[in-house]
Amino acid sequence: MHTHFDKCTGCSICQLACSMDLIKGYNPRRSRLLIQLKNENLYHLPVVCNQCENAYCMNACPVKAIQRNDDGIVCIDPDECIGCGLCVQYCPIGMAALDPDTQKAVKCELCQGNPLCVEACPAGALELIYKGEINA
Repeated sequence: MHTHFDKCTGCSICQLACSMDLIKGYNPRRSRLLIQLKNENLYHLPVVCNQCENAYCMNACPVKAIQRNDDGIVCIDPDECIGCGLCVQYCPIGMAALDPDTQKAVKCELCQGNPLCVEACPAGALELIYKGEINA
């Protein structure tokens, strides 16, 4: 996922789309992406899981509940997760969290390759780019 902070208006529609898919309700705090408000709301910085090549969350998981799927997406198996929170602790950008209902780890899994946040963003601040496609 590539973010264009210069296009982000801070509208939070991406967060609403994400939370609606996840919890069937509108709650930006429960979405798996974050909009950081910077410099007295002068600009907005969308923060999403980077699907790191050497994912710290995956390396920190003691039960190997976090694995990369065939599409390259770092996914958490809720049946394997023990809710220890090490992935939350070691994610350098704070994108792993413990779900308040299940106490299991959650993170963006790109909606299995079709992220609703990208589709919902009216400003084009979020873009799904596949490895090797980044154009400066």
